[in-house]
Amino acid sequence: MYGMATVAAGIFDLVWDDFDASHQPIQAFGDHIPGREILAYITAVWMIVGGAAILWRRSARAGGAMLAVIYFIFAAFWLPRFYTTPHFLGFRIPLYIGVLGGVGTQLIVVAAGALVYASRATHGSSWPRTILIARWIFGLCSVDFGLVHLTGVADNSAYVPKWMPLGGEFWTIVTGICFVLAGLAILSGILDVLAARLLALMLLVFSAVTLVPMIFAFPHRHDVWGGNAYNLAAVAAAWILADSIASHRAEREEEAKARLAVVS
Repeated sequence: MYGMATVAAGIFDLVWDDFDASHQPIQAFGDHIPGREILAYITAVWMIVGGAAILWRRSARAGGAMLAVIYFIFAAFWLPRFYTTPHFLGFRIPLYIGVLGGVGTQLIVVAAGALVYASRATHGSSWPRTILIARWIFGLCSVDFGLVHLTGVADNSAYVPKWMPLGGEFWTIVTGICFVLAGLAILSGILDVLAARLLALMLLVFSAVTLVPMIFAFPHRHDVWGGNAYNLAAVAAAWILADSIASHRAEREEEAKARLAVVS
């Protein structure tokens, strides 16, 4: 899912000859960037090659590195907004939380690429260290996603389908609380695997009830197709984190049993 979603995002960049404004916001650096179309083509090919490489065992490590790099660049695209957003809209804490959320949307898929890369290493301590870093990235970003929802209930409730009972504000608040709780669980290590898997499930439900219907409502918009592709990559990223934590924990338990057997 992680690889194919990235391939799809790259194909969409080729189709529209541009970056996805919602998740690849290069326009934050200005409206007239020299060679923007060429950069979009290079980015699209990079994503397609990296996403395809991750699907095969022999090339998965290279693919993980490629995807970690390109998603990190997308995270950097958000940085100018720390200046421009309050400059045009005024200094408000929720605005900074929102920009941090934009950076975080990319950092979690960066972490997934890094986990794939480290998991294929034959020797060294990069695997447990990468899991620790990924845990902190996912945990802090998930908490921030929750704060984005809770400090911008009116704006985020617009994404809740009208047919859902109890109203958009209710589901926005519930989702925000779930993000915060998932982040705290991942950070603390308490029910962290379950929290990461439930986080993936929540993002998948968001795709099903909100993003997929938008394709039929706005079939000619790049950001709609790109948003669907990105969200599936985020679903896979949370899933990768959960399985990474679970497998590493199982490895440590097996090592502890082996040492105990030797001592006995």
